[in-house]
Amino acid sequence: MGNPRGVRRDFEALEKRRWAAIQLFGEELNNSEVGRRLKVCNQTVSRWRKQYVKGGKPALEKAGRAGRKPLLDGTDQRRLVELLKRGPERLGYETPLWTCWRVAHLIEKEFGVTYHAGHVWKVLRALHWSVQRPVGRALERNEADIEEWKRKRWPAIKKKPKQKGVRSSSSTKAD
Repeated sequence: MGNPRGVRRDFEALEKRRWAAIQLFGEELNNSEVGRRLKVCNQTVSRWRKQYVKGGKPALEKAGRAGRKPLLDGTDQRRLVELLKRGPERLGYETPLWTCWRVAHLIEKEFGVTYHAGHVWKVLRALHWSVQRPVGRALERNEADIEEWKRKRWPAIKKKPKQKGVRSSSSTKAD
């Protein structure tokens, strides 16, 4: 039931389908025929008909946005992105790594809105931010030495695969 994963509902198309049902109600068609023409089930047509009889055309208008309204409006979200781009060091953190807890702290400090740290990832995803894992490398790392070690030392200490199908003289059977 519903739309496939990742496909958003087209509220305009749904409303147009309900308007079409109102037109068909005027032709005095039964629920089964209206459902067949609009490709919806009889129960849906029955519900629409009852709503239309009780409340008229406004009863079948689209309901508006689904779910709770966001706590941060568009301008707040744009400002949040700018603050995130500046980095967590400006808030006094020692490392340049945003965590959900740190972002929640930033939102509370700058906008006065409290988000649970476990919910902040939804806010970040809505802003098209994704999880980034820092590359853990030592500051003293010497790339030239590492490449030389990989070319010379590693082949010398790496185990060689045993040859398949070769038998030693001690493993042969005596008849």
